[in-house]
Formats: sequence, structure tokens, C-alpha cells
Amino acid sequence: MAFCNRFGSLMRQTISQSSVSNGQVPMASMLHAIHCMSSSKLFIGGLSYGVDDKSLKDAFSSFGDVTKARVIIDRDSGISRGFGFVNFSSDECASSAMSAMDGQPLDGRNIRVSFATDRAGPPRGGGPSNRGGFGDAGRNDGY
Repeated sequence: MAFCNRFGSLMRQTISQSSVSNGQVPMASMLHAIHCMSSSKLFIGGLSYGVDDKSLKDAFSSFGDVTKARVIIDRDSGISRGFGFVNFSSDECASSAMSAMDGQPLDGRNIRVSFATDRAGPPRGGGPSNRGGFGDAGRNDGY
């Protein structure tokens, strides 16, 4: 319910601001309004291998309350994969952090900062599938 109320409020605000200027609501403004509703999570790319969760949090904490900062680690090697995520308590903090930090150096490398998006595609995982799973090497029935 809170989501619906916030969505309606944000859409009314966007529509009223846009319609005053030209009588129409541009699609880009509507999409921006929708995107800003859930944009308190940032994707941070181009991280140096020396950056850990704490240093990532420290780098972004000047923009607001960082609720979580996580550098993604390769499960096999234990080494950073070169990207991470920072969650803020508010969308406004995340937006200002993105504007200020995108393209800036962190631990010797220029980082890329953008709003995080949901991962597309089927869930990853191993194991047999319906087509050619384990033990089907000799199978010759069209699958």
C-alpha cells in the first residue's frame, strides 16, 4: 500500500511539473519518476582489488546513511570481481552519491556508479536439466 501511495504521489508531482511547461508528460520524465522510486541501491563498477566492504562504505558514507556496502568476491579464488553494491537509506542520498562519484578515482581506479537493476534471466545453478542432463550422453531421441 505504501508503494502505491508513493508511486501515485511521485507520478502526480512529475505530471504537474511537466504539464505546466508544455501540456504533455514526456515518457522520459515518467520513466525517471518510476526509476527513482526504488533507486536506493547503486552498482559500483571498476573497483580496485584493494577495495573491501569497509572501504567501499567509507567512500560513500559522506552522501548519507549507507545501510550496506558489499564488494562481490569470486567464490573460487576469493578475489574481488571488481564490482560491488552500496545501499542507502534514501533514494535522494543514492542519487547524490551517484552524481558525485561516477567517474571519480577510488583506490587508484576511476569507478563507474549507476543505479542497480535486477538481474535478468533464469536463476543460475548446476545440476541436470530437462534437455541433456547428467548421464544422457548416449541418448538419441531428439533431446
